[in-house]
Amino acid sequence: MNMTDIPFGTTDWSAIAPVEHSGETGAAYWRTQNFGAIRVRLVEYTPGYLADHWCEKGHILFCLEGELHTELEDGREFVLTPGMSYQVADNAEPHRSSTAQGAKLFIVD
Repeated sequence: MNMTDIPFGTTDWSAIAPVEHSGETGAAYWRTQNFGAIRVRLVEYTPGYLADHWCEKGHILFCLEGELHTELEDGREFVLTPGMSYQVADNAEPHRSSTAQGAKLFIVD
């Protein structure tokens, strides 16, 4: 990743209005900033959230709160708790997320 043409700045995430994205069950609330081709998000999943699709987008994802379950299309499953992260490249391994208790994530993609 080559990060260019991004001047120094700060982000007050509480000042960014959340946008609701419905899952198969539950919802995800995204607060999004774009810096050129880089998208940065603070995402909160409601308890009982299950993604409505298999995602093929690459991400670097850091779990801030709660517990996130990530299933890969090949059947492998991973659990993130606060302080853990995962990373996956574009078009590498389709994945989808769920959470029983809710989760708050910081995502760069």
